[in-house]
Amino acid sequence: KMFLCCWLALVALIPTTLSINPGVKVKLTEKGLEYGRQLGMASIQQRLKTVKVPDISGSQKVNPIGKVDYSLSNMQIVNVGLPESAVNLVPETGVRLSIGNAFISLHGDWRVKYLRIIKDSGSFDLNVNGLTITTSIAIKSDETGRPVVSAVDCGASVGSASIKFHGGASWLYNLFKEFIDKALQNSLQKQICPLVVDAISDMNPQLKTLNVVAQVDKFAEIEYSMVSSPTVSNSSIDFSLKGEFYNIGKHQEPPFSPSPFALPPQVNNMLYIGLSAFTANSAAFVYNKAGALSLYITDDMIPQGSPIRLNTRTFGAFIPQIAKSFPGLMMKLLVKTVKNPIITFQPNNVTVQASATVTAYAIQPNSTLSPLFILNLESSVSAQLFVSGMRLAGAVTLNKMDLTLGTSYVGEFQVKSLNSIFQMVLKLVVIPKLNVQLAKGYPLPTLGKMKLVNTELQVLKDYMLIGTDVQFTG
Repeated sequence: KMFLCCWLALVALIPTTLSINPGVKVKLTEKGLEYGRQLGMASIQQRLKTVKVPDISGSQKVNPIGKVDYSLSNMQIVNVGLPESAVNLVPETGVRLSIGNAFISLHGDWRVKYLRIIKDSGSFDLNVNGLTITTSIAIKSDETGRPVVSAVDCGASVGSASIKFHGGASWLYNLFKEFIDKALQNSLQKQICPLVVDAISDMNPQLKTLNVVAQVDKFAEIEYSMVSSPTVSNSSIDFSLKGEFYNIGKHQEPPFSPSPFALPPQVNNMLYIGLSAFTANSAAFVYNKAGALSLYITDDMIPQGSPIRLNTRTFGAFIPQIAKSFPGLMMKLLVKTVKNPIITFQPNNVTVQASATVTAYAIQPNSTLSPLFILNLESSVSAQLFVSGMRLAGAVTLNKMDLTLGTSYVGEFQVKSLNSIFQMVLKLVVIPKLNVQLAKGYPLPTLGKMKLVNTELQVLKDYMLIGTDVQFTG
């Protein structure tokens, strides 16, 4: 029975763990990986320059001299070259890095002592050629939802070493060839892999800079933690990120969840970022919940040249009761959403449907507000989206609006007569205010000092796709 309970509990858990669809997907292509290789090779080259070759000493019988004591010391790296390197994707595993034909040049001192009393010394230059290094790199998700890399295995081999002695007798060459050559090769071979492993680990502090929680403004933040480990295919590494807006400090889930979506097989850019309609709608949920989608409109917000003013005289022309009951007063409007706006993505088209109420007040001489009427406003706007720096920004234009009467405190009147006034209020006041906010933009997932270049944005069904190359600045 116990076994059955455990099994049922496990089955009950499975759907929840499998059903976390990402709101945002990021695809790193081979082109992006190639750029990463260039940055990584610079780091590995720097690491290899720090190789410390320990002093080598020993004694050997050399005909016809007899026993010779020798030592090589003060070995310093002069140059490191990594002319050939490649990264390859290994599906379901990670990345394979191979370095070929690398070389290291060293300079050092030699000393010998033989026939008990004869000492000789000088300097030497050593060239190590045909150095090959191969390592596999695994990519996973850490406990904070950030990517983390680690070297799984590493192999290094030294092809050949050639030494040039300055000073000394020619038989030293033979001594070196037979004995010292091997000792140096072994010494280098032992040190190379740990340095490469360190160079790979050096990437993790950079990966730790992924903005898993990015503050947008005083109301909202976006969470970009990974919901699963990255997946590696033949052509890309794919990251699944949460991509959800939350009220700051209050992570409440919206009453809807992300639908699955797949990025197209494009690989021309280094990086592709897919943001789903879920991400946009989670933003609408958060701002609506925070009460940020409401606006008081006063006459000073209406352009000066407009013949329509927010006063009881203008409105009295359409609703005579207002002019009679509240003569000569200024007015104020409160526009407020009554439910979450709904954002839809269709190819080349982003639409926002919003349901709001508009409450009109007369402002009494003592500043109290007398309600005049409440209208229901259904509106639809189109959004243009664009990438600005490391942020996604937008601007909206009005498609259509419908007004119906909710409550009237001034008797019956024809709502249609107010259409032109409210069209103007939306176009000249509400939408420009909204566009000021949208122009500030929303942070995209980013690492360190990353810049996006050659960026293109496409709106597709249920998500938008940003294709971009990246540059890291120092």
